[in-house]
Amino acid sequence: MIKCIAIDDEPLALEQITSYIKRTPGLMLMQACQSAEQAREAAESGEVDAMFVDINMPDLNGLDFVKSLPDPPKVVFTTAYSEYALDGFKVNALDYLLKPFSYADFTAAVDKVQHLLAMEHAATAVSTIDADDSIFLKTDYKIVRIKVSEIRYIEAMSEYLRIHLDGRKSPLVVLLSMKKMEERLPGSWFMRVHRSYIINLKRIIEVRKSRIIIEGPGEGVEVPIGDLYKDALMAYINTKFLNK
Repeated sequence: MIKCIAIDDEPLALEQITSYIKRTPGLMLMQACQSAEQAREAAESGEVDAMFVDINMPDLNGLDFVKSLPDPPKVVFTTAYSEYALDGFKVNALDYLLKPFSYADFTAAVDKVQHLLAMEHAATAVSTIDADDSIFLKTDYKIVRIKVSEIRYIEAMSEYLRIHLDGRKSPLVVLLSMKKMEERLPGSWFMRVHRSYIINLKRIIEVRKSRIIIEGPGEGVEVPIGDLYKDALMAYINTKFLNK
């Protein structure tokens, strides 16, 4: 989920951009602000992934606001003045939406944000796995060691997880949350694709409209794709996609 803030001193323009954010899967509106200073705390918190910023605002314009941030989120500028476009890209804005813009224009900008965030996540993900590619888990009153590279996918089952591994006919069942497991696994290998599923990206055989086929018995195992996770998965697929 991409956490966003919207900044525009014009109420109608702010209402439009916030409505676009709310209707777009994979985006979460954290704050709607009518000034740059109102948005500063959120923008500097490290909790925001992207912001949609009007340029021509009183007191502090959008360009100067972005320049003042030590580590700004991903930026998409919105403005009624085309002459600001070059200045916008000078501060590494991902896109520039000229008012009035359509929802299609907005989603095209969102695609750029999602794609870059997915690539950065894959490139900078720090593995917490030991050098021998293993973790220890408690199951059935004993502690077992498993190789992370042998995990095909993980399935949530109430308070338990079912970990499907190479070389095991039945899954390993552990008392652990999806959040804890997701935090422990290297992001360059694994991705949550549904509220109840984490997959090993290297074990994908096929991606369909709402299903992924993972290596497994027979022709593989079908895993559902949740609407909230689809954009991140497709951003990853696009980084590997070979086209003519």
